[in-house]
Amino acid sequence: MPGVRALVCAAALALSSCVTPAPRGSAPASALTLWYDRPATDWEREGLPIGNGALGAMIMGGVETDRIQVNEKTLWTGGPGSAGYDFGLPAHAMVDAVRAAQRDLAQRGRISPEEMAQRLGRPVVGYGDYQSLGEIVLSLAAPAGAIVEYRRELDLEHGVARVSFVREGVRYTREYFASYPDHVIVVRLIADKPHALRGAVSLAIPDNRSRTVHAEGARLFASGALNDNGLKWEEGVAVVAEAGILDLDADGIEFASADAVTLIFAAGTDYAPVYPAYRGADPHAGVQARLDAAVAKGYRRLRADHEADYRALFDRVRLDLSGAASPLPTDRVLAAYSDGASPQDRALEALYFQYGRYLLISSSRAGSLPANLQGVWNHAEHPPWNADYHVNINLQMNYWPAEITALPETAAPLFDFVDALAPPGQRAARDIMGARGWTLSLNSNPWGFAGLISWPTAFWQPEAGAWLAQHYYEHYRFTGDEAFLRARAYPVMKGAAQMWLDALITDPRDGTLVVSPSFSPEHGDFSVGASMSQQIVFDLFTNTAEAADHLGDAAFRDRVRAALARLDPGLRVGSWGQLQEWKGDWDDRSDEHRHVSHLFALHPGRQISPFTTPQFADAARVTLRARGDGGTGWSKAWKINFWARLLDGDHAHLMLSQQLRASTLPNLWDTHPPFQIDGNFGATAGVAEMLLQSQNDELHILPALPRAWASGAVTGLRARGGFTVDIRWSSGAATEVMIAATQDGPVAVRSTLFDAPFTIEQAGAAALVASNGDGERRVFQARAGGRYIIRRAP
Repeated sequence: MPGVRALVCAAALALSSCVTPAPRGSAPASALTLWYDRPATDWEREGLPIGNGALGAMIMGGVETDRIQVNEKTLWTGGPGSAGYDFGLPAHAMVDAVRAAQRDLAQRGRISPEEMAQRLGRPVVGYGDYQSLGEIVLSLAAPAGAIVEYRRELDLEHGVARVSFVREGVRYTREYFASYPDHVIVVRLIADKPHALRGAVSLAIPDNRSRTVHAEGARLFASGALNDNGLKWEEGVAVVAEAGILDLDADGIEFASADAVTLIFAAGTDYAPVYPAYRGADPHAGVQARLDAAVAKGYRRLRADHEADYRALFDRVRLDLSGAASPLPTDRVLAAYSDGASPQDRALEALYFQYGRYLLISSSRAGSLPANLQGVWNHAEHPPWNADYHVNINLQMNYWPAEITALPETAAPLFDFVDALAPPGQRAARDIMGARGWTLSLNSNPWGFAGLISWPTAFWQPEAGAWLAQHYYEHYRFTGDEAFLRARAYPVMKGAAQMWLDALITDPRDGTLVVSPSFSPEHGDFSVGASMSQQIVFDLFTNTAEAADHLGDAAFRDRVRAALARLDPGLRVGSWGQLQEWKGDWDDRSDEHRHVSHLFALHPGRQISPFTTPQFADAARVTLRARGDGGTGWSKAWKINFWARLLDGDHAHLMLSQQLRASTLPNLWDTHPPFQIDGNFGATAGVAEMLLQSQNDELHILPALPRAWASGAVTGLRARGGFTVDIRWSSGAATEVMIAATQDGPVAVRSTLFDAPFTIEQAGAAALVASNGDGERRVFQARAGGRYIIRRAP
């Protein structure tokens, strides 16, 4: 590659040349490491993901050529600037068409999805797809010879991916991480022989955009605009060779005779979450500034700051299932997985739990969009389901682990995204439902899509806004953050409740308030008052009335409570003991459809409980057994949570086993198929629900512990009421529980630990805390900042 020859050393670009290199040899087996003994050849099945929320990369680990596929989460086709985009909203109000459908449903009882889609559905124009930014291409020269001791790994403990191998007696090591503090991706190449690194760096850009590529001062930049909508994008990579030589031209940067090479990558677009234009500043200045700051900081500080930030989140929760990490590569461990009976199986289950937390940290951080159907990772121009935001469960499931597994910061992008949907959501409520407040339907995108599509089995789900509002209230219930409740949660909840106060109709059959048209997602006909619709509105009204009461909004509280008293709750036991999916008793005992949406009231709702509504809990069991244990990846993940809420740890564990056996790829990504990340997040939440529940205003310790996990420990789980809980157990029963409180007040604890003599220590002072209650449930008075340890008596 011809170019301007430049000698560049570490000091010139403030990158330390005295960083201690990675240790020789492959790392030992680790309980928190995914590793493989060959490069990846299949992006979806084998690539290893890194990310910092806004940026993502897939590590393939090729030897001569390492293609690092990269993403920037706001790089989307469609939306403003794309021909014909209309936010999915009608040019003229369609309220009359909805009213006509309601009248027909009242007379006919059922309408097919195909007919309803023809009447109410709308063709989608300019919706768009999440895009790949392209690839950083490393072309690496090395002596000819066999490759030995190859290892490609993802270290969850430190948030770092690595590749290492030996060739002709030289060990080559690469390290990859995505820094949230510095908003860059960093790749570090080293060799254990001086001056052994030689190669080139270039950028591969997809064809569906304009591009200009140029090099300046040991940096390579590419910029342009998407052909579809004119969205501007820019990316840049700084290349630093320690004790080496760089050659630069417009196509790339060569390095030779280097001891170490560091690549620092930054990217951005001119997207801004501002309705209706969704455009902001040109990305150039931001990309340049991030590169300048990262280069000036130097590799050592970049690495240290990344790890400090990442581990401040990841280290909050530890899970020990008495497993033992296998010495085999992860794909072979997964292939050998049986049912959790072996120590290696249990180690894989704990790894899978923590992998979900890693993926959430990596794909959802403040300042960018929330995790989409593929988190932040996509390599296709037209990814499955646009890699968008499906809001009839998928986006919500992405955030089920956020609160309970001590990652509340990761929910910030979700709240920002939903807040930004308010303006188009208000238009949707007005022009589709004839209501005040806000709503949206099946799916959305970064461009404020809030309307309808025409896919018959999926175009209608106006309860989605109410479901999203649940996450705001859950954040308050877990954290006790009054300011968040008042300023962020309550306005969203109130707007969603206002929509349903206006949109509900009276069912002439029994005088109850019902949703119409109503559809149980992707299953059956349209009807009046399908169970999931009613349960979601019940959940919204319950939460909003509580919040209004707490905040002193008595007038709205009373309106919601009055509607709640008339609302059909969506709970009925059918003719064969099942929880009915529809208001009519239409369930087919032989139906094994993957959706079990009418159990929303069991999870993530709190309307059904084995303690407070045993008859409906029993009906939910009948339904789950009839539907079977099959389904897609996300469906199995939801069933883990269902069975945990039903206190059946063995069946919850069976669903986790099914998830690992049939719906998990070699890189441990969930597959629908194809890859869809919500199953990872749902399964991680399900494991947490097996160990701790708090939806019923009590801490239930080990509510669904399976026999396969006879002994173990978990630290750092969070519970509603502002509690952090550590649990140790042996022989299937809790032996020690530590509860840390952030608020004053009573805490109810349910545990079999109370079946035998026990002691309670406050902050290690051996002071008995007054309690009342008996059997497995006790109530204690807690103080903010207090730590309470309950142990089995000696």
